[in-house]
Amino acid sequence: MSRNDDAAFWESANNHLIRYGSPFDPAIIERAKGSYVYDADGRAILDFTSGQMSAVLGHGHPRIVETVQRQVETVAHLFSSMLTRPVVELAERLAALAPGLEKVLFLSTGAESNEAAIRMAKLVTGKHEIVAFSKSWHGMTGVAASATYSAGRKGYGPAAVGSFAIPAPNAFRPRFKHPDGSLDWQTELDDAFELLDAQSTGNLAAFVAEPILSSGGILELPKGYLAALKKKCEERGMLLILDEAQTGIGRTGDMFAFQRDGVTPDILTLSKTIGAGLPLSAVMTTPEIEQAAYEKGFLFYTTHVSDPLPAAVGLTVLDVVRDEKLVARASQMGAQLFEGLSAIKGQYACVGDVRGRGLLLGMEIIKETGNREPDHDMGAAIMAEAFKRGLSMNIVKMPGMGGVFRIAPPLTISSEELDQGISIIGDAVKACVTR
Repeated sequence: MSRNDDAAFWESANNHLIRYGSPFDPAIIERAKGSYVYDADGRAILDFTSGQMSAVLGHGHPRIVETVQRQVETVAHLFSSMLTRPVVELAERLAALAPGLEKVLFLSTGAESNEAAIRMAKLVTGKHEIVAFSKSWHGMTGVAASATYSAGRKGYGPAAVGSFAIPAPNAFRPRFKHPDGSLDWQTELDDAFELLDAQSTGNLAAFVAEPILSSGGILELPKGYLAALKKKCEERGMLLILDEAQTGIGRTGDMFAFQRDGVTPDILTLSKTIGAGLPLSAVMTTPEIEQAAYEKGFLFYTTHVSDPLPAAVGLTVLDVVRDEKLVARASQMGAQLFEGLSAIKGQYACVGDVRGRGLLLGMEIIKETGNREPDHDMGAAIMAEAFKRGLSMNIVKMPGMGGVFRIAPPLTISSEELDQGISIIGDAVKACVTR
């Protein structure tokens, strides 16, 4: 593509596209394969975000390509009350992976799955108040947006009635501390629920949470927190909804992040990773909750509910994750990535923290003032420098969310590709620090 063509592309983009968030990256992407995307000049850019945190198998995995081609030729979409084998088989496979959550609903996006989960919780409990973390992201639609506190709340009118937030636990910036300065999350949680109880009208229906708050800056729930949160919910007759859009299907080193803690939610939502980049999401719950919802007339009828094409892709994703042992690989590669990022942290004072689990890690950029103040400008400069050097990684740019890089490569990434990315990050930090 010529420079004139490039200029025409960007002129057309500026003239016709609605801007919906962060600025567009300065590259025209022509194709993607494996761990790389390729721009119009043929330059390979290492993808450290798995697309939108979704392409767990990398780009263009041959088994996904074959499944899409085969299923499109067979049946891609049907009337919503019609069932196909891929839908039932995928439900059965997921149920086997998450004992206790044997009932499954297939939808398209993460926001949609959270809408359905919250709607079900309200119907089953007969209550309407929904609680989430202060740094949460659960989607941009309806009640999902009302349960999203990290960004996008101002200027759109009132949120859903009964929307509450409690502080997200942050070990890097603890609000409540033990004598040694570490996070006292139990006291923080007790304090939060005391305030919540004072504000509630007695209609607490559910708590919706991410095991690792990604858009909030890769804030991981400490060990023990999830069990304590589940107990708080049970004491109040609330359901616990876990949103594993980014942590599900092996990324953290377990098939689902909640399995590390031995705590099964009442409702689990999946998206992103289950479709490996294609639009597929799921709601999973217990037979008892599903029966209660059914008896009360649960309705969540959408154009693409139970579509066979994405379900067939979901089956192939589970097959590849199993056959290529990607859950264990996420732990192995995650340790290598954590070690490499920690080495960079040891070299540069602007790297304040490295945190996360498996292949979902955060690297926080701070000002060199000693008070752990986020440095958004330095973070943006490092991201731009890394992109120039051939690495795409996403920094949380939204106000109040910190200069945190969200690093989530495909689970199929090689050791050599990880080292390449770590090297580029180190070089980018060095270049920005020494300017």
